[in-house]
Amino acid sequence: MNFPHLFAPLDLGHVTLPNRILMGSMHTGLEDKAADFDKLAAYFAERARGGVGLMVTGGIAPSIRGWLKPFGGRLSMPWHVARHRKLTAAVHAEGGRICMQILHAGRYGYHPLSVAPSRIRSPITPFTPHALTARGVERTVRDFVRCAELAREAGYDGVEVMGSEGYLINQFIAARTNHRDDAWGGDAARRMRFPVEIVRRTRAAVGRDFIIIYRLSMLDLVEDGQNWKEIVALAKAIETAGASIINTGIGWHEARVPTIVTSVPRAGFAWVTGKLKGEVSIPLVATNRINMPEVAERVLAGGAADMVSMARPLLADPEWANKAKNGRSERINTCIACNQACLDHVFQNRRASCLVNPRACHETELRIEPATQRKRVAVVGAGPAGMACAATLAERGHAVTLIDRSTEIGGQFNYAKRIPGKEEFHETLRYFRHRLADAGVELKLGHEADAASLKAAGYGEVVIATGVVPRKVHFPGSDDPRVLGYLDVLALDRPVGARVAVIGAGGIGFDVAEFLVEHPPSPATDVARWSREWGVDMQLAQRSGLVPPQPEAPQRQVWLLQRSEGRPGARLNKTTGWVHRATLKAKHVAMLGKVSYERFDDEGLHVAIDGKAQLLPVDNVVICAGQEPDRRLAEELADLGVTAHLIGGADVAAELDAKRAIDQGTRLACRL
Repeated sequence: MNFPHLFAPLDLGHVTLPNRILMGSMHTGLEDKAADFDKLAAYFAERARGGVGLMVTGGIAPSIRGWLKPFGGRLSMPWHVARHRKLTAAVHAEGGRICMQILHAGRYGYHPLSVAPSRIRSPITPFTPHALTARGVERTVRDFVRCAELAREAGYDGVEVMGSEGYLINQFIAARTNHRDDAWGGDAARRMRFPVEIVRRTRAAVGRDFIIIYRLSMLDLVEDGQNWKEIVALAKAIETAGASIINTGIGWHEARVPTIVTSVPRAGFAWVTGKLKGEVSIPLVATNRINMPEVAERVLAGGAADMVSMARPLLADPEWANKAKNGRSERINTCIACNQACLDHVFQNRRASCLVNPRACHETELRIEPATQRKRVAVVGAGPAGMACAATLAERGHAVTLIDRSTEIGGQFNYAKRIPGKEEFHETLRYFRHRLADAGVELKLGHEADAASLKAAGYGEVVIATGVVPRKVHFPGSDDPRVLGYLDVLALDRPVGARVAVIGAGGIGFDVAEFLVEHPPSPATDVARWSREWGVDMQLAQRSGLVPPQPEAPQRQVWLLQRSEGRPGARLNKTTGWVHRATLKAKHVAMLGKVSYERFDDEGLHVAIDGKAQLLPVDNVVICAGQEPDRRLAEELADLGVTAHLIGGADVAAELDAKRAIDQGTRLACRL
């Protein structure tokens, strides 16, 4: 059998799961409106059909006070049940099983009705919560139990009680947020009473033949969180109270240690789950950055867990489990942990999707269906937009030729994969190589397309995905050979000195700065090294698992500069931008705004910062000042009377947006 530990059945007593794959909870934005439940049902059904052993919904509040946001997903009234039956019926029709996550936001609620154990505002919301009275705590416990009863009525196979990531239950457990001195707070035993009562009373209400997963915070990563002794005591109490499975939670949302971004090593926290093995007898689930079956198998075979939880990997590829089981793991569309279309969308109150799979959460709208008329199509440019467009066109039955002047597919992804912590782009390129081959796309690499030849070939459609050209910055000395472009550094490996100024503090500027300061190989390849850099205590001797960070010395001295006022990196993505800023700060990168460039000479780069002259004694300058669309071929075709479709960077060059490029390429291919 391929991956024998991963595909071993798991007996929970009243039910046996077919494998050890848990599709972890992830909010999609479809949970919040009854009108979207048909779309949500299609989303879950596709993943049940893909072979997942057990799945968990996004967080559903047990009451209005528990909302994540106003009018968010809730199951607290009998009339809410019908919409949830759509999900369970769709999953069961595909032979799958599904649990509903009960999530009370507590002080993380983005609304004025939020409640918490104590009146302490969260740093990530503007609302100060109301402190629950003793009667309010009892009512909240009953809300959890009632929610579980309604979930059973709706046809769910179980519930997951969300006790981690800094939500309400976590707030009760930690001295950081529980300043009570009553039956629900004070010492550790009283602080843990709240989750234990929820699980105990829920089990009594739903019976023995209903799965109860408890999401246990095993590593808080915030000051005044739990110590390991308290975590073990809580795990044992939760088992005694009647939980079927304990799932791992890592870090609060306000923690300043990254836990799920691409620079976190694969299975970077499985060791935490492994430390709890032997303390309880019910199955334990490892989570975070487990994105390929080889990684999952290693975690299970090593005894660190009984199941593995994956949320975003199944967003990226609903067929993940079937591909792994059938020996086709090289065809898995791997989650690169970029967060750009999933978490970033959710935090913007937008529907989640996936950078590498734009069909995620759009299954009912973005369909890859056979073409009614077969056409010959030329796609010029094998970057993200071109690859996605060519593959989708061919899968629909069109005859597709993909042309690129480079000798390899990937475009800008070939530069991104060289950035420390972005090695996952290797997987995306591997996936597209197989997908293009399977679809029968004709590749013409190392070939410069020209307008006359394209017209003469008589293609039914021409798609231009020629990408971008770097924008130049002109100042005295900018033509010096020591002034480089980012492609000189990332594509041509031009030598770079010990002191460097990077002009441009957008996404590319940050990437280049990280490339210049980090010693290869990346810390993302080494859990122990990464943990030291971020201050994670792998011995769990310290409360919350926090120790002082020990960042390695930078490989170079770097200045990161931008013309505009404000903090460099302010436009980076919400859930990952702070990680990039913190990384460069730890490497002593000077990040400066409101900079004008006077000249470059043998002394270095002469600048004015907020109007004050300054000399940066650098050996090189690297220009990362944005890009311009490369539309030359499209314009030449237009002159010959051939209309072409523009996609990707050739259409809009801003920030090399791969998310938009892949989505745009896929949607165009579904229309042609």
